[in-house]
Amino acid sequence: MSSRVNELRLITRVAQMYYVDRLKQSDISQRLHISQATISRLLKRAEDESIVRITINAPRGTYVDLETGLRERFGLTEAIVAECGEDREESILAGIGDAAAHFLETTLDQGEVIGISSWSASLLRMVDAINPLKRISAERVVQMLGGMGNPAVQGHATHLTTRLAQLTGSQPQLLPAPGVAGSASAKRALLADPYVRATIEQWRRITLALVGIGAVEPSKMLANSGNVFTGEELEAVGEAGGVGDICLRFFGAYGAPVQTPLDERVISMSLDEIGTIPRIVGVAGGARKVAAIRGALLGRHINILITDRFTAEKLLAQSDNDFAR
Repeated sequence: MSSRVNELRLITRVAQMYYVDRLKQSDISQRLHISQATISRLLKRAEDESIVRITINAPRGTYVDLETGLRERFGLTEAIVAECGEDREESILAGIGDAAAHFLETTLDQGEVIGISSWSASLLRMVDAINPLKRISAERVVQMLGGMGNPAVQGHATHLTTRLAQLTGSQPQLLPAPGVAGSASAKRALLADPYVRATIEQWRRITLALVGIGAVEPSKMLANSGNVFTGEELEAVGEAGGVGDICLRFFGAYGAPVQTPLDERVISMSLDEIGTIPRIVGVAGGARKVAAIRGALLGRHINILITDRFTAEKLLAQSDNDFAR
């Protein structure tokens, strides 16, 4: 018994020096004449013996439990849950836009090739919230979805790319084609354009993708751009099981790609191509997008999610079977 007590006393002493006195492990090693490897082992024992209990008091406006739940349930590399005052689109866009801006500012690596999907209100908010980066610069920002459309709103897609390039000290690479061609033959003609080809050739070099996640029913921005399908075509997507899209590539409730003739008219990266990118960040939130976000998560079409607290709660509240009904 005395041996056990002496061992616990030593563990407690080491824990006190490390956690209370704030000494480095190397300093504790010198003071107690015990190897640093043993100090490290004793600190681990302090947790195992419940001598030390580490708790995190999450500050107001942060959602550690929701983020942990999303990471564990959907196998995400990272999940960021933004604070927003109310479960309304404007509040959600502001919250996730700010969170995505901070994420990019703090995690961008030198020389990255950033891919970005056009016609995304959440990504537009992100760009408007970013502070110019001074220590790190990307190589270029590449459009992943055709950025041409209705001249009245085309500036949004162009601004999204060129402004992000300016903020990250990189070069913009626009995709001078509509997201949706009028026909398969029109798409083939557009793909033959050398400027379009030059951008498509950059897709394989993308290291960080920033994508919106859309419901089958298009957002106001996308609808105004003209890069949309007819009501009948979208109804056919729904009948085929589609619940959402990334870069106008549709997928079902469990994330499986939904193949329709519409793919022959879309000028964007395919889901398989997007899946080869090391970091794929989905920036989306709101009640009308919950099914789409969940499908993107279950299909592993993204590995980082930035969303709002209301959407996160909905994603975690439902089982996979409930959501597919």
